[in-house]
Amino acid sequence: MSSSPKCSRQDLLDFLVSLNIETKTYDHEAVFTVSESHKIKQHLPGGHTKNLFLKDKKGKMVLVVCLNDTEVDLKSFHHKYDCGRVSFCNADLLWEHLGVRPGSVTPFALINDKDNNAVNLVLDANLMKEELVNFHPLENTATTAITSEDLLRFVEATGHVPTILALEKDAG
Repeated sequence: MSSSPKCSRQDLLDFLVSLNIETKTYDHEAVFTVSESHKIKQHLPGGHTKNLFLKDKKGKMVLVVCLNDTEVDLKSFHHKYDCGRVSFCNADLLWEHLGVRPGSVTPFALINDKDNNAVNLVLDANLMKEELVNFHPLENTATTAITSEDLLRFVEATGHVPTILALEKDAG
């Protein structure tokens, strides 16, 4: 386990600039849930997201990133992705591996897992169809817009290889 300090919002934004990735960040009041964020998101262009930090019984950690209205069936997720049955990670694991607190989960937090690569990333196929996507920049008092193409560049720069899956809950 790395004992390096967690990256700040400014560290993240500086890292994105170093990759020649353009973003736009909007400051707003703190939001903790998808429903709380609706009034903020209605004024921001692009796909709006939810992020689920999960682990299976063997300890495999998975960050699932999808559009905020995607219904992810956690009971059958292990059939779509190579893992065991999953449950939500606790706040301690979230802080230890991604360096963020509940309510601030974001794929940008992979910057805090650069040395360990302990977290697996699953991106929803529908999310990746969006030209512009929005995430918290490590804190839930702002939203940063990035192109889906640049999101992939960022993820690669952190040493992670994303899996892109259709996550929408199967009908029936």
